[in-house]
Amino acid sequence: MDEVAAAIADPVRRRILSMLRDAPLAAGEIAKRFTISRPAISRHLRVLRESGLVRDELVGRTRIYRLDPAPLAPLVDWLGGIVAPDRWEQRLDALETEVYRTRRERRTRGPAAHRTEHTA
Repeated sequence: MDEVAAAIADPVRRRILSMLRDAPLAAGEIAKRFTISRPAISRHLRVLRESGLVRDELVGRTRIYRLDPAPLAPLVDWLGGIVAPDRWEQRLDALETEVYRTRRERRTRGPAAHRTEHTA
């Protein structure tokens, strides 16, 4: 997971992953989309390959890269556990339900029952 996190920490590598999400690309095609040197792109592709995020295939003299998102799954799971928006949403939904239930009970008992509740 650490290797994957380090690989996606760089904005150039994240952009390469986004490009490969749409379709496999040749190394030259990837390099054309950047202003940095081809050797620099090659180093970024090596990091992505070593982390398992991309796979490469030699077709003739052309190296084709394709995205392999599987190594992202443990990182996504870990981040989901940290963010955990569902817990707060569930708690707020429960609070909202309780507020509506209490209001409904007060309406069905009427105003006199509500006043005697507080004085007793």
